[in-house]
Amino acid sequence: MTTQPEQVLENNLVSQLIGLGHKSVVIKTEDNLLSNLKTQLEIHNKTTFTTSEFDRILIHLSKGNIFDKAKTLRDKYVLQKDNGDKAYIEFINQDFWCQNEFQVTNQVTIHGKRENRYDVTILINGLPLVQIELKRRGIELKEAFNQICRYQRDSFSSNNALFNYVQLFVVSNGENTKYYANTYKQGKSPDFKFTSFWSDKENNRITQIEKFTSIFLEPCHLAKMITKYIVLHQSDKVLMILRPYQFYAVEAIIYRVKNSDKNGYIWHTTGSGKTLTSFKASQILTHNPKIKKVVFVVDRQDLDLQTVTEFRAFDKESINSTADTKTLVKHFLDPSRPLIVTTIQKLNVAIKKPAFKNQISVLKDEKIVFIFDECHRSQFGDTHKAIVNFFTNHQLFGFTGTPIFEENALSIKSIK
Repeated sequence: MTTQPEQVLENNLVSQLIGLGHKSVVIKTEDNLLSNLKTQLEIHNKTTFTTSEFDRILIHLSKGNIFDKAKTLRDKYVLQKDNGDKAYIEFINQDFWCQNEFQVTNQVTIHGKRENRYDVTILINGLPLVQIELKRRGIELKEAFNQICRYQRDSFSSNNALFNYVQLFVVSNGENTKYYANTYKQGKSPDFKFTSFWSDKENNRITQIEKFTSIFLEPCHLAKMITKYIVLHQSDKVLMILRPYQFYAVEAIIYRVKNSDKNGYIWHTTGSGKTLTSFKASQILTHNPKIKKVVFVVDRQDLDLQTVTEFRAFDKESINSTADTKTLVKHFLDPSRPLIVTTIQKLNVAIKKPAFKNQISVLKDEKIVFIFDECHRSQFGDTHKAIVNFFTNHQLFGFTGTPIFEENALSIKSIK
């Protein structure tokens, strides 16, 4: 591995980010950061703030820990204007993620327990959402990771604590580059094992900082990762970000649902985060107005309860267990429940038993997406035929190692 001065890496990275569409901004102090935030939020929300109005925004932004701030970032704030009117302030556009204000700066100096200067910071709508720490070529990557841990302990939480809005960290020594979500909790630093390399669709690692930057840090892709592929884990109160194979699996499912009526299967190795992948795919699909229901199907009652528990850990309001077939049918008919978790057995009864079948027949022509966990042919053949015969506008996706929908299946290999 060759050596290269850190300053050269930093300058090259900033230049590349500017070339990708991040606007250069000089921010050296916290006062600069606040002034820039006001300007960028005004641009993004197409308004202006008085000093007192912006002070109210800052008070709102200052509340809570990293997890709370991640929720604040994604919610709109009802600002009481000086004239008595109300304005809805958006901190990040989640629906049209390219339509945000992207900036890059370097060497921001923050005074906390110690004075720290951060290498490269990407701001979205004025908030520092991505922090990049560089070490010269030849230095172990973990040194950059440890540096960020020191920043988190010493200065991220100082004063206005805007750096607690960081969603993603990137560490690089030029030759190797990894990313990870901001999982820091007071007094407990993240584990280096949760950092990830980015990869292409064929699972080829992208390690060089230049190529990683051109793909992962491109403004639209970066905003998409933050708005769509970071999960706020409600139970543990931490942020999680999908690994590349999970990202490509979800993207392929979304694309197939949008552009065809064909089915698909997703191959996941053991321990590769299948539940997170299936949850994220299900969650995104429920926001598609053309889809009436997303049904996640498991094989046994104990897995039904386990999956509900895991899904609710990601979003406690997302689903409830279908305790019996009667409850399942009730949830099918409830328009406020776009996501259902159930078992193959209960689903089979629902579409075969006349009393239940008659009730849900009103949905037989509606767009319904089924996602099957461990969709082995031995467990699933008859139910597959029954679903195909009953729901005329269905799509089926299975997490498996073996294809079951050969005639029109998309193979999405998701390898840990």
